[in-house]
Amino acid sequence: MRKPPLSGIPAHIGIIMDGNGRWAKQRGLIRTQGHLEGLKAAKRIVKAASDLGVKFLTLYAFSTENWKRAVEEVSFIMGLVKQYLRAEFDFSKRNRIRVRHAGDIAGLPADIQKELAESMSNTADFEGMQVVLAINYGGRDEIVRAFRRFAATGQDMSNIGENDISAYLDNPDIPDPDLIIRSAGEYRTSNFLLWEGAYSELHVSKKLWPDWDKEDLEEAIADFRQRDRRFGSVAAGSVTAGSVTASSVQG
Repeated sequence: MRKPPLSGIPAHIGIIMDGNGRWAKQRGLIRTQGHLEGLKAAKRIVKAASDLGVKFLTLYAFSTENWKRAVEEVSFIMGLVKQYLRAEFDFSKRNRIRVRHAGDIAGLPADIQKELAESMSNTADFEGMQVVLAINYGGRDEIVRAFRRFAATGQDMSNIGENDISAYLDNPDIPDPDLIIRSAGEYRTSNFLLWEGAYSELHVSKKLWPDWDKEDLEEAIADFRQRDRRFGSVAAGSVTAGSVTASSVQG
């Protein structure tokens, strides 16, 4: 079992960005306006997380279940994804942010696949925070795809273990998330990082995603720093927030 690296600032934060539709409805706006404002919030949080020293940030942008939404809404979201990938390269370059992807990229429209591939290639050498865009992502789907990758190697499936599965996930080199945040007050993980998030701390905020800013991220991190992390053990011992660094776990 991979343990997430610990530090005062979580090395890896995952965010379920929820509440765009409700934000728009409360204001008498169409849902797409909520997604547009949600994109602006995502930009604010990426900058805030980078400034705070977060090493990895995974944003749940579009799930495998989101294809069931209205065609117009899905098309608008895909357009926002393309817009973000094209428009944010200068920002990524200034802040040395590396863009990565989680999810079934083959199931995305060809133009989105192209934009993702270019963004990942253009930022591959940046040494700052790594932003993982979970697009066409589902935790169960990722686990299924990991099993298929393992099976394709011809290895004996009867002896498969946790480390084998971890090695064939979408981003096996990225540590498990220390903290998973969900906005809009919903208490469920919605198929997000099911394998990697087994021992993540959870923080639920009632604030809708488009209203999020740096202070909300800081509040979530402050909450995390008060947690006594046990990873299934009876007593935490030396494994508490701030006692283990990312380098000591990964190295």
